[in-house]
Amino acid sequence: MTCTEFLALLDELMDGTVAAETRTQLEEHLGGCAHCTVTLNTTRKTIEVYRSNELYELPKSVRERLHQAIVARCKNGC
Repeated sequence: MTCTEFLALLDELMDGTVAAETRTQLEEHLGGCAHCTVTLNTTRKTIEVYRSNELYELPKSVRERLHQAIVARCKNGC
C-alpha cells in the first residue's frame, strides 16, 4: 500500500467502516511508514480536540501576528 492509498482510506479507517482485509493492509503500512503514522495520530488528536469543545488561548504574540497577517491579507484583497 502506498501513502496515497492510505490517505484515500483514512476517513474509512477513522470511521471504523473499512473492510477487515483493508484494515490489515492499512495497519501493515502504518508499521513501516512514520509519515502516515504521524498523519493518523494528528488526525485523531485534531478530532479529539474538536469534540472536546475546549477553547485554547493563543499567546499574545501569536494572536497579534495572526491579526496582522489577516489585516494585511484583507488589504491586498481577500
